[in-house]
Amino acid sequence: MVQIPSYTCKRTQFQKIGGSVVRFLARVIWIGWCWTELTVLTAFLYMLSFLPKAWLYPWYFSLFRFWCRLFVGALGVDLKLHQKNISLLPKQYILIANHPSAVEDVGIPTLFPVYSLAKEGVKDWWWAGRINVAAGTLFVERESAESRRAAAEQIEAELKNGHNVALYPEGGCKGRRIFSSFRYGAFDISLRTGIPILPVFLHYESQDDFEWRSPQTLPQKLWHFMTAQNNRANYYVYDAIDPQQFTGKEEYNQYVYNLYLKWQARYLD
Repeated sequence: MVQIPSYTCKRTQFQKIGGSVVRFLARVIWIGWCWTELTVLTAFLYMLSFLPKAWLYPWYFSLFRFWCRLFVGALGVDLKLHQKNISLLPKQYILIANHPSAVEDVGIPTLFPVYSLAKEGVKDWWWAGRINVAAGTLFVERESAESRRAAAEQIEAELKNGHNVALYPEGGCKGRRIFSSFRYGAFDISLRTGIPILPVFLHYESQDDFEWRSPQTLPQKLWHFMTAQNNRANYYVYDAIDPQQFTGKEEYNQYVYNLYLKWQARYLD
């Protein structure tokens, strides 16, 4: 039996420690640079948001998507798109996704050209609220039936203008597991407009770090994202679902809900 000299073992340990330190410093420098870029673009977009809305269309939306990409980078999130779809994505769609975290608020616009439906409170998120308003983000007060009806009308208006929209049928951040039911709004609109639903399943490998739970605040979650033990975020896109194969929103809803339960068992359980 060959005995490895102790100085060789110590050298290996020092190499491992040195490699970890280098990786840590490289990550700190990279995130610092990303925050610098994000700060500059944020200030620029914030100033532009005071211009008349007619002047901002459509180029502000493209800048907003780039801003979202920088935000993902500044959070240190390793965002990966997994194209599980067999067919090409349709020209127009209603994107739906589960909603375990806050990263998807910038992650989905980074990957998909969509106008998102967000909770009314996003408007009050410092500088980010004004930028979202200028970019065309839609808003809803989730517990208000009147607000939900108004949001549905806004979504249909965006669809008539040829845009894609994104929303979360769980009705908000409901935890790392799929909520007990989906709301009918997306399915009703899809049936009435004939525009397919594009399902995207979100999987954060470090689920505890990314899950947004009460009473956590947004600054706390941003810190959790940046210090996550595993920063990988997997976004799985599947084939769009044609509404013509369903007779009503209840059947449509249950079919898609069952798909999400299947994906949950595959990726989370």
